[in-house]
Amino acid sequence: MFCTPMIDVAVELGIPSYLFFASPASFLSFMLEVPILDSQLNSESLTEFRVPGFANPVPRSILPTTVLKRGDGYAWYIYHGQRYTQTKGIIVNTFTELETFVLDSLSERNVPKVYSIGPIIDYNGPEQWHPDKAQQKNVMKWLDDKPVSSVVFLCFGSMGSLNGPQVREIAIGLERIGCRFLWSLRKAPNAKLGLPNEYVNFDDVLPSGFLDRTVGLGKVCGWVPQVTILGHPAIGGFVSHCGWNSILESLWHGVPIATWPVYAEQQMNAFEMVKELGLAIDIRLDYREGSDLVMAEEVQRAIERLMASDCEVRERVKCMKQKCRMALFENGSSYKSLGVLVEKLISNY
Repeated sequence: MFCTPMIDVAVELGIPSYLFFASPASFLSFMLEVPILDSQLNSESLTEFRVPGFANPVPRSILPTTVLKRGDGYAWYIYHGQRYTQTKGIIVNTFTELETFVLDSLSERNVPKVYSIGPIIDYNGPEQWHPDKAQQKNVMKWLDDKPVSSVVFLCFGSMGSLNGPQVREIAIGLERIGCRFLWSLRKAPNAKLGLPNEYVNFDDVLPSGFLDRTVGLGKVCGWVPQVTILGHPAIGGFVSHCGWNSILESLWHGVPIATWPVYAEQQMNAFEMVKELGLAIDIRLDYREGSDLVMAEEVQRAIERLMASDCEVRERVKCMKQKCRMALFENGSSYKSLGVLVEKLISNY
């Protein structure tokens, strides 16, 4: 996505260049449109935009912070969007049945051919990297004792962390609901671009007595291999930062999401899942790291909807789970798309 200068290297060597795009096709469509939208984005009076591939107008509030603030990084959006069109093809980690509208839109635009070959998921790798094997076994054993689809899993990704006041609001909301939960809670990094740290003592950030009052009902832990947890039968809902890999992992395992985007393109991912596809429940679509608190009442309402037995989103996600897997089988949409790509690559030589 960000190595577009390699296009020039490919030209010098006389070989075709293909782009691998790790975010959704919807964000690819936005990136390709940024150079065209540039003058509109500069007008703060415009509160929403028409972006090819989106059925609904895209609110300004869910655009990436770099685009909203038009800082130094904004020029890179324009640069990359322009360079993408100079490749021979764009390979996207998605599948036709999920982003049909966007992929159809891209096929009608004057852009390189898009190959949807997803979902690409590392099913076993993260578990092997776990820094604390004992904790991993402890978490899985705890889940083994819980009923099917009864636990809500809260996790904000490898880079995700929340400040103390926000953590306490989540805790209050969880306690009010009284549902089973598994919460991967990590401490904010020491440096701006650093990775989150592990808490030595969760009592330092959680409300006084929270762990005692929720013992048996919930479990707070550090880093866990997300895809492994999502695959456990006890998991019935997922409060997620909406990184694209997390979304694909949840769909693969048929676990519905309550959206809590934090940074990068996550707000747009959440918008697509909630408003465009109807495959998630929103807590906040426009939450940003360091912005206003999401209050306990909001957390409570969203998780109650997410974990309800008659949740319509849950049924749609179960249906998408089957389509997600069929896409990779022989004659599935992604299987065929990958085959076309391979034939194209072979024909270049």
